[in-house]
Amino acid sequence: MTSKLVPNDPRVREETAVIRGKQYSYVLGEPDSTPVDTVFLIHGFPDMSFGWRHQIPYLMSLGLRVVAPNMLGYAGTACPDDLAQFSHRSISADIKELAEKFVGDDGQIILGGHDWGGALVWRTVLWHPELIKAVFSVCTPFMPPSPRWVPLEDHIAAGRLTNFRYQLQLAGPEPERELQSQDKVRQFLNGMFGGRGEAGEAGFSTSEGVLFDNLAVLGPSPLVSGEELDHYVAQYMLQGVPPMRGPLNWYRTRRINYEEELALAKEFKQIDTPALFVAATRDTALPPAMAAGMDRWFKQLNKTEVEASHWALTEKGDEVNKLIGEWLNKVLDGAVKASL
Repeated sequence: MTSKLVPNDPRVREETAVIRGKQYSYVLGEPDSTPVDTVFLIHGFPDMSFGWRHQIPYLMSLGLRVVAPNMLGYAGTACPDDLAQFSHRSISADIKELAEKFVGDDGQIILGGHDWGGALVWRTVLWHPELIKAVFSVCTPFMPPSPRWVPLEDHIAAGRLTNFRYQLQLAGPEPERELQSQDKVRQFLNGMFGGRGEAGEAGFSTSEGVLFDNLAVLGPSPLVSGEELDHYVAQYMLQGVPPMRGPLNWYRTRRINYEEELALAKEFKQIDTPALFVAATRDTALPPAMAAGMDRWFKQLNKTEVEASHWALTEKGDEVNKLIGEWLNKVLDGAVKASL
């Protein structure tokens, strides 16, 4: 069993690159021998590359090179003013250019994601299928591109996607305005990662979003140590703009994504790339029921589930690793078997 990364872990390097005119920071982990393959790990909200701290050393132990970018708007990566830069098509192009630094113009990567990162990796497969050897998502099911625009408010009013009600708050101005100081960002992250008050108060709900009045009374998160939370907060405060603007911009691109994906919607039939989906039983934002019928969009899909909350990557890190490792061993024809 490999131990998780710690802040400033000497087993990996933190590097930067200018990608399509924007600075990206990323964690790079190299195996002890020539890499069997290259894996990119894409985090979600309100995480960063460090959210993959259980997976990065494990994948390195399988002989894989691991690249975990801090995504646009986060932790040392640029935060453009142009909201269109945050679209799935635009960031998919960023991933492609960053990947070419490691695998060349014609090489391939294995691509994994969680939360918004999961949504993004499914779209990267659609925009750049030739780049992706295999794709996996933890918590986030695949949703095909839509040929018709329906505002999220209308979905919710009709009783659909009610688990996404919180996204209306996150797309608005309140969280960015309320969460600007270092202390507030710390309280917010502590709450998002499961900190609870003495009376069971939470910092977040899918029906309301961030519960600002509760943040100050929450006890420490069971999923991040004090040192890890310090690391998260320090990285968030690197942004010169309000620290939440970039992360929240991911909730502000629904219309842009729809318009850019109309071309995909007309042509899409199935994904040929081998795929793995790992649901989390207790994920209230992305409940496993959302993946019902997902199989029909894939030629090669493995679906499985872990008993965990939305933060399955850390809560059940070893179990998630085992599922990913076993699937990769099949996809790579036994190339990682010796290390499993």
